[in-house]
Amino acid sequence: MLKQRILTAAVGLGVLSIILFFLQPVIARLSFALLILVGSWEWAGFCFRTKTAIRLFYVALIAVCMTILYTKLPDRQLLEMIFKVALGWWGLAMAWLLFFPTPIPKLVSWVCGMLVLIPTWVALDYLYVESISYLVFALLIVWVADSSAYFVGRCFGHFKLAPKISPGKTWEGAFGAMTVVFILSLIGSQFLTVEMKGLVLLCLAVTILSIIGDLTVSMFKRDASLKDSGSFFPGHGGVLDRIDSITATAPLIALALLSFGV
Repeated sequence: MLKQRILTAAVGLGVLSIILFFLQPVIARLSFALLILVGSWEWAGFCFRTKTAIRLFYVALIAVCMTILYTKLPDRQLLEMIFKVALGWWGLAMAWLLFFPTPIPKLVSWVCGMLVLIPTWVALDYLYVESISYLVFALLIVWVADSSAYFVGRCFGHFKLAPKISPGKTWEGAFGAMTVVFILSLIGSQFLTVEMKGLVLLCLAVTILSIIGDLTVSMFKRDASLKDSGSFFPGHGGVLDRIDSITATAPLIALALLSFGV
């Protein structure tokens, strides 16, 4: 299982490198959009696993919303509003996690999916256009946090972080992730033209949000009695299983770049 995870991660990293550094910008941006649309197909499956027509309708709805936004971007005020709405949603999601298990109505799930997926696409697209280096660093933080939490939790984990949502996650893993990201941010501040204190605080906030994003998607999967959102990535599950942390962190990093030019 671990070997398959590592192999899939290596292939995914190679594909991402090609998208970011070798493809034409229009193709790269289209790739982000397609990734989100695959994620929307999976999200619709949380409610209607076997109803293909309804799932396709949801994908089309997300695509229409993305198209409308694309015609209006980049508009600074609109970008700021989208990112702030997204962060507001993740604040509510953090509180929601405390009350799970609670039944999630299908309509509520669909609306939540839009609040998760559309700002993620806007943020990824904005980061790619404004600064690939910041996008890469943002993805690196999330992946380092995720990997650190996994390995530290596996080796030293004892106290469950959210046993009703994701029994495998532990407090030790979460603190391990924050420690490793803290060190990474100190190193990163030497190469990025940003204040060390601001970068460290941002990276720690990103780590916390990455955990919230992971747990929130897991909450919807658990409500739907699913282990994985899909099977797009062998050994890693679906697209949502891979970008769950990024959905929560990308809007924060994009807003920081938009507001402060971090």
